[in-house]
Amino acid sequence: MPNKTVRPEEKDRGSAQNSRGYGRFRRVFIIVLDSFGVGAAPDAADFGDAGSSTVAAVMKHPNFDCPNLGRLGLFHIDGVGGPLKHGRPRGSYCRLQELSAGKDTTTGHWEIAGLVSKKPMPTYPEGFPPEVISEFERLTGRRVLCNRPYSGTEVIRDYGPEHIRTGALIVYTSADSVFQIAAHKSVVPVPELYRICETARGILTGKHGVGRVIARPFDGEFPYFRTPERHDFSILPPSETMLDRLAEAGRDVISVGKIYDIFAGRGIKDSECNRTVSNADGMDKTLKLAGRDFNGLCFVNLVEFDSTYGHRNDTAGYAAALTDFDRRLGELLPMLRRDDMLIITADHGCDPSTPSTDHSREYIPFIAAGQHVAKGRNLGTRTGFCDISATVIEALGADPGSTAGSSMLDRIYVPRPLSVV
Repeated sequence: MPNKTVRPEEKDRGSAQNSRGYGRFRRVFIIVLDSFGVGAAPDAADFGDAGSSTVAAVMKHPNFDCPNLGRLGLFHIDGVGGPLKHGRPRGSYCRLQELSAGKDTTTGHWEIAGLVSKKPMPTYPEGFPPEVISEFERLTGRRVLCNRPYSGTEVIRDYGPEHIRTGALIVYTSADSVFQIAAHKSVVPVPELYRICETARGILTGKHGVGRVIARPFDGEFPYFRTPERHDFSILPPSETMLDRLAEAGRDVISVGKIYDIFAGRGIKDSECNRTVSNADGMDKTLKLAGRDFNGLCFVNLVEFDSTYGHRNDTAGYAAALTDFDRRLGELLPMLRRDDMLIITADHGCDPSTPSTDHSREYIPFIAAGQHVAKGRNLGTRTGFCDISATVIEALGADPGSTAGSSMLDRIYVPRPLSVV
């Protein structure tokens, strides 16, 4: 979408597009609350997720207390509702339906960045075929254990002792397009595990091109514990994304958390914060970046909602983690500058109240805040996570190229700055 012509009434807006050559905003922060879906998508039943709603599950728990999200408009989003509305919201908001053929981290984030995946990535409900496993064993010199869908915590409990005794690698998958390798740090040091994952990544191409190869180090005595040294080796995006377009336009593109891994580093200029050990660590790094001068995008993923709580069906923990995030959000909001925009969203659902421990096909929230963002603007229900990409690209004055999506900027931008969010 081409950059919008500046209207006369916008010339004093403080974003200084004419003088700087940038868009209507100087900095955009996207925070992905990994797996925080806001209700079953219309096609949820096709994915086995009819009736799923991550937000409904956690809102009911007494650990949930999110006044800042509420004030920005979370409870006014279509289908969320409940008794927690806070008068006129201080942000603009809507819910977005996924276009991509999947409900996993990679397709969700790629679509947020303007790349719609019409063909689903391969999954392996019966385990990986012999030609994959035999080649992996040949190249690594290690036998494989498990090779089927499994819970990440249960797989190290059930196969950990044999792994330690024999040195064989624990390979498992899930409903997502992932090849996961678990190994005890005393048996396979983390750097070696990363090299093994790179070997697997080289094998898993073409028809077996899974979205991610994931290193899952664990440590300690039985029943063992997973360490924060997880590392994702993603397949390269098949075409350009929002990150490429912003980088080409000379904007800063900063990643926090596993964003760097999801995009295999493509288009990211500054990844000094691409390793986080927790949501709290991710927010610490985000707050630090909010105090720094840059022109462009800070793209943040907070993975614990998904990995620690959603996949483990821990509703109480999920609700408490959202409450913790809301408190940190209260620290971030006053740090937003006059020409900043904050976007809070998700990449899929992971309803902790259902029997399934897998992701759920849900709408995701879009909540935007900032002094130039309209208050109380409900954009309803929109089709395509990629509308986020189109909005950010226009907000930062870049050319969208071949990226997908329709910008929401005209609906949410106000020329004269409003009071502090």
